[in-house]
Amino acid sequence: MVPDAAALQRRARQLLPAEVYDYYAGGSGRERTLRANVKAWRQVWLAPRVLRDVSATDTAVRLLGAAFATPVAVAPTAFHRMAHPDGELATAAGAAGAGALYVLSTRSTRRIEDVGAVVAAGGGTWWYQVYVMRDRELTAGLVRRAAAAGAAALVLTADTPVVGHKRRSEQARVTVGDEDFLVNLGPLADLGGTTQAADVTFADIGWLTEIGGGLPVVVKGVLRPDDALACAAHGAAAVIVSNHGGRQLDGAIPTAWALPAVAAAARAGPVPAGPVPAGPVPAGPVPAGPVPAGPVPAGPVPAGPVPAGLEGFGVYVDGGIRTGHDVLTALVLGARAVFLGRPVLWALACGGADGVRELLTGLTAELAHLMALAGAASVPEVPAAAAPDPGSPAAGQPDHRLTISPDGGRR
Repeated sequence: MVPDAAALQRRARQLLPAEVYDYYAGGSGRERTLRANVKAWRQVWLAPRVLRDVSATDTAVRLLGAAFATPVAVAPTAFHRMAHPDGELATAAGAAGAGALYVLSTRSTRRIEDVGAVVAAGGGTWWYQVYVMRDRELTAGLVRRAAAAGAAALVLTADTPVVGHKRRSEQARVTVGDEDFLVNLGPLADLGGTTQAADVTFADIGWLTEIGGGLPVVVKGVLRPDDALACAAHGAAAVIVSNHGGRQLDGAIPTAWALPAVAAAARAGPVPAGPVPAGPVPAGPVPAGPVPAGPVPAGPVPAGPVPAGLEGFGVYVDGGIRTGHDVLTALVLGARAVFLGRPVLWALACGGADGVRELLTGLTAELAHLMALAGAASVPEVPAAAAPDPGSPAAGQPDHRLTISPDGGRR
């Protein structure tokens, strides 16, 4: 059965306390980015290929050297015990059961070691999401524990120097008990050190690699090509194109619009030589318009060989992905994997570990069906069949389409 994320959300809203639902569902500011994230995926039109052998479709992928049954992964989200008594243990078990990657949040309500054990028992793989907190020793201790517990990578959240104001959750005043908030932090005399640090820079990619014992670092929260290249220059293994689910800067570009330019930059390279200067990045202005850095080339992703400097560099995406069609669209636009946040929380609230597993396997089955319709037998074959139309409507309401002339050329 094809999962219905909207139906899951409606059911979860009935099951959860109102303040918990609003905490999970809400976005920052007027929630413009929150809404645009979902809408933007529906504004991309695809050009399917024909006469390809799709008698069998394979959704398997490799991410940072590990094999997964699906490119659909679980994004890091906070405080899962507010959704289900088993919290992150259930989410991790559901992801492992679906053959999907699980990313554990710093704001977990279950012990890091217990989550690692659940994933290992299910034969899965997990990464650990890192907020660099004001107390860096506290951060370092959590990273070392995650590495010792079997985390295969670290995910540095880069877009939270301060926390965006969210009207819904601030009005609802959701409370996380000490038992859950401190489960991995231990008793603390001053909680101020647990707040996200505002002085995190590109240099912290190397710092995390060092304290993590050489684990690869993925940077989450990238929306610009120049930032993606700077992350690569400082040793990141991948980036996640993300606006934090519309929970940080309201009015930030939807991830479906940002993804093509970031993916194109990763293909084109090269990594800038020498250190990236401290202070604001970009190096030069970003072009105006919904999709910076010009049109996305037609053809398979990647189009042509990956330069040596960026060989193996991963580009992933999250934000507003609700259906298998959204997953296909993200792959078309250059992502190697997609991450789900809120739909996993709704599935957790409605069905625990089984609910999470059913959501992920259902989306993967839908993706396999759509890949056949698109003429792709495997994820690497998914065609990059969408490009910005020069005649798109005004910024804020883009319409991505591909027009084919009678002789087969793009116009």
